[in-house]
Amino acid sequence: MDSILVTGNGPLSGQIPIAGAKNACLTLMPATLLSEEPLTLTNAPRLSDIRTMTALLQSLGAEVTSLQNGQVLAMSSHDLNNHVADYDIVRKMRASNLVLGPMLARLGHAVVSLPGGCAIGARPMDLHIHGLEALGAEIELRDGYLHAKAPRGLKGAVVDFSFASVGATENVMMAATLAKGTTVLKNAAREPEIVDLATCLRKMGARIEGDGTSVITIEGVDRLNGATHPVVTDRIELGTYMLAPAIAGGEVECLGGRLDLVASFAAKLEQAGVTVTETGQGLKVTRKGGPIRAVDVTTEPFPGFPTDLQAQMMALLATAEGTSVLEERIFENRFMHAPELMRMGARIDVQGGTARVTGVEQLKGAPVMATDLRASVSLILAGLAAEGETVVSRVYHLDRGYEHVETKLQAVGAKIERIRG
Repeated sequence: MDSILVTGNGPLSGQIPIAGAKNACLTLMPATLLSEEPLTLTNAPRLSDIRTMTALLQSLGAEVTSLQNGQVLAMSSHDLNNHVADYDIVRKMRASNLVLGPMLARLGHAVVSLPGGCAIGARPMDLHIHGLEALGAEIELRDGYLHAKAPRGLKGAVVDFSFASVGATENVMMAATLAKGTTVLKNAAREPEIVDLATCLRKMGARIEGDGTSVITIEGVDRLNGATHPVVTDRIELGTYMLAPAIAGGEVECLGGRLDLVASFAAKLEQAGVTVTETGQGLKVTRKGGPIRAVDVTTEPFPGFPTDLQAQMMALLATAEGTSVLEERIFENRFMHAPELMRMGARIDVQGGTARVTGVEQLKGAPVMATDLRASVSLILAGLAAEGETVVSRVYHLDRGYEHVETKLQAVGAKIERIRG
């Protein structure tokens, strides 16, 4: 099993290109199931999760071809021959549940295993089921599979989500594009990935308004056509690499970065004493000297502070002057990285969904273990600021969400390498 060796090596300098968004691409790929015509995605990230979604779509009869070294995905679902999303594939990745809405809308039936994914707390399917049932679907759980059918077709309805769930918003929005009549999603998620999906669906002929707000209106159409669409910049990868010079010092320009994707996160960096500047090519992050200041962070749905940057932010605040309070409101059980940071000398006290982080002058390199995707990269970031060597094991989590992380950090002066297991 591979591991990552990081040696604290001082300030960073240079440029890091930011890839297309994993979470957006994993949502866009199932949209091919809505049409018989080809859907082509450009700026696709090259990640193991993308390969998992590729395998799932192919198992349903879709054609998926990877072009230009994996950065273009050419897909076609003209001949779907299977309506069962099997457990052996779905268990590897939670986003697999996003085939449910499109298959139900296009075929009138679908059987989808309950999903797996990171162990960061319960992320139930109840909101997905609630939304699809409001459109007329009949869904029952048998033997770990959701058996869904729409014997009279899907019909537009008002769906009021009890929580602004990204996945449920995406699943129901895709299904509603082919439903008869008008669907209104209330308390819809507002994430950039939702906007990116709606933009792509409109290119395919869908009639959608209000994406990016809490109320999305979809007017159903009889069929969708093909399209070509670039995947939006990955705001979580962007935020992660913005933290590299914040932790290690120096100045790094994140190519393709957009402030509107990470505004609340960038505001916290500024409070902590880090400078974020928009450039013609992206975002430049600078920390020239002086200690990081403690700041309090509460994770919230977009446009609030992203839960997927909480672990990385904790690594920065472990070196801050004073005590920071991090409150996790999205997922329970998402402080599993805290004990590993404590192995490196961090002072962290976790009580339920709140972590108090008292900064130390210097982190120390240590052998640590990744517990999930974002935790793995938080430990790498901590290693950039630590004295000595940090070895991060179980980095298969890392490869689900970050492409060529060692290469990108090496390019700005980090001393980092992958040790093949």
